[in-house]
Amino acid sequence: MTTAPERTADAYPTRGATEVATPRLDPVVWSDPGAPGPIEPADLSDYERDGFLAVEQLITPDEVAEYCAELERLIVDPEVRADDRSIVEPKTQAVRSVFQVHRISEVFAGLVRDPRVVGRARQILGSDVYVHQSRINVKPGFGATGFYWHSDFETWHAEDGLANMRTVSVSIALTENFDTNGGLMIMPGSHRTFLGCAGSTPEENYKKSLQMQGAGIPSDEALASFANKHGIKLFTGQAGSATVFDCNCMHGSGDNITPFPRSNVFIVFNSVENEAVEPFAAPIRRPEYIGARDFTPVR
Repeated sequence: MTTAPERTADAYPTRGATEVATPRLDPVVWSDPGAPGPIEPADLSDYERDGFLAVEQLITPDEVAEYCAELERLIVDPEVRADDRSIVEPKTQAVRSVFQVHRISEVFAGLVRDPRVVGRARQILGSDVYVHQSRINVKPGFGATGFYWHSDFETWHAEDGLANMRTVSVSIALTENFDTNGGLMIMPGSHRTFLGCAGSTPEENYKKSLQMQGAGIPSDEALASFANKHGIKLFTGQAGSATVFDCNCMHGSGDNITPFPRSNVFIVFNSVENEAVEPFAAPIRRPEYIGARDFTPVR
């Protein structure tokens, strides 16, 4: 007689009948104090407190030009556009995001392996890491839609099966981030509370949510409470700057109605000690190109 595999305990319930706030049970910085890495101790302390770290210049102008050229090559390639990994704007049909970009492009694969990038993830997470998700976000001027307020971990927990908050995102600006062209906003300190959202997850929810979010959206009342408690930080900076942020930060971005594009490459590193299990609040796993099942460490 065989038995079903034991289900991983759910420390962060979500997608139920009601919205539920759960205090964070996991560390924010997993490495030991003084562990080597590119992040200075004072900056690491700020990251632990706020849930994010802004890097004024992570890559050089020459490197920015190289990655911008590669981004442009990808979004005009008809084969890439026709690939399921490309997401288009519902209204304009322009390419919005290209997922698993480190597998599509050796140029971006090199960026993932760059010690300035992966070294920060290893230092924060205290272990080797693998890429849970990568993508380029293309936000051209005149009408590119934003990403509504959400916690990435809520989705990755509910739909991808990440049990613990041991995941960090690195967003690298490939164009200048003004205060007017739909930049990233984060509520500092919001990573300390997990907000479990109300409502079930539709089957194949990812097909709609990558264009316009539905499941996993906090209520207006919860967002107002978070904003009143934590405030909102808007990130601006030159091309080549970066934002490193915790998986449970409440964040979002507005539409870009200016003429100035805002594009970035977005890499999600997860600890090899936090491999994805079965989804906690979804009927099926999302595809591999959105939530990886290859846990090979980045070398």
